[in-house]
Amino acid sequence: ELITAWYIGFLCLILASFLVYLAEKEDNDQFETYADALWWGLITLTTIGYGDKFPITWNGRLLAATFTLIGVSFFALPAGILGSGFALKVQEQHRQKHFEKRRNPAAGLIQ
Repeated sequence: ELITAWYIGFLCLILASFLVYLAEKEDNDQFETYADALWWGLITLTTIGYGDKFPITWNGRLLAATFTLIGVSFFALPAGILGSGFALKVQEQHRQKHFEKRRNPAAGLIQ
């Protein structure tokens, strides 16, 4: 699950950066190279948002808004997956301690 979420997030980053680059490269000096667009995509989708690069055309803004909503969810998803896995591990340890605590008295009753 975790690798799948990161893979989709990475694909979203690549696609969003490429499409925003295509929409902005003619009118926006901030997106002169694809590397500039990748930097914008990484900073935007991870919600850091320095504000040093931003789309100025309507097509670029529409693409940016769409991919930001989609991409942020896929970049945030791994945190939920990791948290869920951690909670399951803690629950399993608690269950194991409870089992160990009850095992010796139960064995004494059987003998």
